[in-house]
Amino acid sequence: MLKRFSLDGKKAVATGAASGLSQAIAIGFASAGADLVIADINHDGLNETAKSIRALGQKAEVCQCDIADEAAVEALFNRVDEVYGRVDILLNGPFAFNREKPEKLTLADWNEAIAVCLTGFFTCAQQAGLRMIERGMGGSIISIGSIAGASALGRGNFPYSVAKAGVHQLTRELAVEWARHGIRVNALLPAQMRTPSVNRWLEDPATDEGLVAHLLKGIPMNRIGAPDDIVGPAIFLASEAAAFVTGTLLPVDGGNLALNAGGSHRW
Repeated sequence: MLKRFSLDGKKAVATGAASGLSQAIAIGFASAGADLVIADINHDGLNETAKSIRALGQKAEVCQCDIADEAAVEALFNRVDEVYGRVDILLNGPFAFNREKPEKLTLADWNEAIAVCLTGFFTCAQQAGLRMIERGMGGSIISIGSIAGASALGRGNFPYSVAKAGVHQLTRELAVEWARHGIRVNALLPAQMRTPSVNRWLEDPATDEGLVAHLLKGIPMNRIGAPDDIVGPAIFLASEAAAFVTGTLLPVDGGNLALNAGGSHRW
């Protein structure tokens, strides 16, 4: 049974892989046996991720790519064709948004968030899906959604939350559309995770010193997640162990979405 979790011989594309959750998942895919093409706008971060993947004995092709640019996404997948000739797994991971109150948010900042967090996910899924359909062997597409797309967070997360809600519906729709091709489409919904960007936010002197305690009130497991917490669920969704799993929004949130807004995990 454990062999069904293996990704041996699989070819994966991981976007946003220079840091954070996507980096952890990309390295996790390699640890399970996959070769990768990793993409991000951060070239130095990509090189660090590539080193970790190669240290595991797997191949890592580095492609600098802004997924908000349709031409750049096409170039990325053309490179995948050149290097591997196929794609079995796609991880959609990047995000971008400026934390701001809705009444002060500029249209430019709104458009940037939607372009990276939603439209870019679609164009990458479309490119991967076209290749999976043509090959006729199915595949797995995994997007990083968020609890922010399932219930409102406030705190200036407005464009990010709206985009993530779009990612969740994109996941369901593509799962239905492409099921007949054997393409499984799922999303992971993390809560707050101690990625470098979250750590910078929490450690910023301008951030409310009581914020961590406030966040923990909504997490029954009583801790903020770590990037490694999302790796196992991602490998599961990418692998044959999840052969009958599609259209799923899988929370990786320590119980956050299970907790009623008026509930408490403390007596």
